[in-house]
Amino acid sequence: MLGVYVTIPVACFRKGLAREYFETEPLPPPATCYGFLLSLIGETNRRSHVGCRVMPVLLNKPPMSVVLRTVWRVDSIPLGSSGNTRPDYQQLLSDVRLLVWLDSTEETGSGPKLEERVQNALSQPSSVSRFGGLSLGESTHLVNEVTPWDRVRDRLPPTGMAFQLDQNGRLTFPVWVDHVGAAGTRYATGNLVDINPQEMPARERLPQIRSE
Repeated sequence: MLGVYVTIPVACFRKGLAREYFETEPLPPPATCYGFLLSLIGETNRRSHVGCRVMPVLLNKPPMSVVLRTVWRVDSIPLGSSGNTRPDYQQLLSDVRLLVWLDSTEETGSGPKLEERVQNALSQPSSVSRFGGLSLGESTHLVNEVTPWDRVRDRLPPTGMAFQLDQNGRLTFPVWVDHVGAAGTRYATGNLVDINPQEMPARERLPQIRSE
């Protein structure tokens, strides 16, 4: 199991059903963390590491603010029409500090596992071929730091908030997002619980990335 420490100056983890007012989740869903890890290693095929398990842990209490911004909605053709833009409010989190746990034991692919590729990317950044900024959440929400867990373990707080699997849980977070429509989106059921980020969690509590 691999832990990755991540800091983000400004981020929004938009709630799936948010429309007029863009609310944010307190921490990124597993599907968002998976996309971040794929971007980190320069992988463009998001099915390459289906089956891995990913769990986000929030290490602090980020201040929240609300901004008025221009958002795009496809209401008319062509897409660049002025009718497709409108102002809306959005919640933003500042100084987000995360620990992302990754376990590749159940990956279905035949190539190198995501754990191995992330470790290589962190130890040898020059070996990674990628493009664009590295973000977690929206494409404009760039990360500030990405560090292996064991290098910062002694600096982690004694308690963090994690999304853990629980079949009787009260929350559903996406583990796979259908970017064309909602029919293919898959969810995991769980709870936000306090854990010790200085210790590895039980693998079976980590949400699994699955497309079916």
